[in-house]
Amino acid sequence: MNKKEVAELKRLFHPDRTPITRVCGCYVDAEKNKKAKLKEAFLSLPEEEMFKYFDIFKKTLSGSIGRNLLDMEFPLEQEAGGGAQEYLMKLRASQLKDDDLLDAFYDKVIETFLYPENYYIVLIHCAYDIPKRGTDGIEQIDASEYVYEFLLCSICPVNLSKPGLCYHEDTNTISERIRDWFVEPPVTGFLFPAFTERNTDIHSLLYYSKNPDELNAGFARELLGCELPLSAGSQKDTFNTLVADTLNDSCTYETVKNIHASLNELLEEHKDDPNPVLLDKGDVKRLLAQSGADDETLEHFDEEFEQASGSTQTELYVTNVASTRKFEIKTPNIVISVKPECADLIETQVIDGRLCFVIPMDDSVEVNGIPVKTGISVADEP
Repeated sequence: MNKKEVAELKRLFHPDRTPITRVCGCYVDAEKNKKAKLKEAFLSLPEEEMFKYFDIFKKTLSGSIGRNLLDMEFPLEQEAGGGAQEYLMKLRASQLKDDDLLDAFYDKVIETFLYPENYYIVLIHCAYDIPKRGTDGIEQIDASEYVYEFLLCSICPVNLSKPGLCYHEDTNTISERIRDWFVEPPVTGFLFPAFTERNTDIHSLLYYSKNPDELNAGFARELLGCELPLSAGSQKDTFNTLVADTLNDSCTYETVKNIHASLNELLEEHKDDPNPVLLDKGDVKRLLAQSGADDETLEHFDEEFEQASGSTQTELYVTNVASTRKFEIKTPNIVISVKPECADLIETQVIDGRLCFVIPMDDSVEVNGIPVKTGISVADEP
């Protein structure tokens, strides 16, 4: 799925156009007991309550593709009889009206979702009439050709509100606030089936994780039958390892700066493309070759790539490996951080026999927020 397809689904969570037919929920305590269950026609809920649920559903489709939102394909064995995909297909076909299927789903979540506190499992069934788009890209609401029937699951922590004082209007007094249990935004969830090329893709699902570096791989594997790709942090570590190990003695400051400049240029070229920009093994190899790695250095690159990433088929998201917000240099005692587009301001020079980073100064310098005099004025500049 790409960001336009995700955005299209998020726009559905509004009272005037919601495709949600049914909402079900199960409140689980810290001892893994099912304390309360919900099963309602969604449109029967009060509007104020609908909006609270809409916030949860939108959050489950939020974040960056390849970071918080991950496409996962079902292995062939999971599409066979008794596999996770078959079970999800049955659950979708039931439109969440089968209590036995729902209870089995809740039990599987409770068994596989490792969380030490209370949480709320929310599951919705939706039927979206996909509007046809004309050649001009404008949606034709009355020209729907397909119905995208899907499930969205959100798992939300439930915590006690913070203690404090509050004003009681009925008694006109200030006193201790009554603490109650409230549902927080989701920490994980999934969309099944995926909405690929604006249509149903039963071979894939979209997985959500609030924390991109804590993907809960065991939960995804046991409940959904899918293997998660490398986390965002692991992808960056993998790329950094490949660069350092492949370039070895050629891994200089200028070389690394040029690599990240190339990555940011690639993102800029594709900024209007809804699909994420990916690097496969060949792309990384070409990038390193352009950055100074010779044929002898790259001779064993394929093996190094597999060892670092776990597979020769691994793809890395450029947004995960590029430094898009800051260009950072670290030494044991000093950290230098600049915007990526300003990286050329930092140069290297040999001073008194030592290689040094040199940063040009102008007449506008602050130290701890205090403007300081540099002894340089515009008139002094050559």
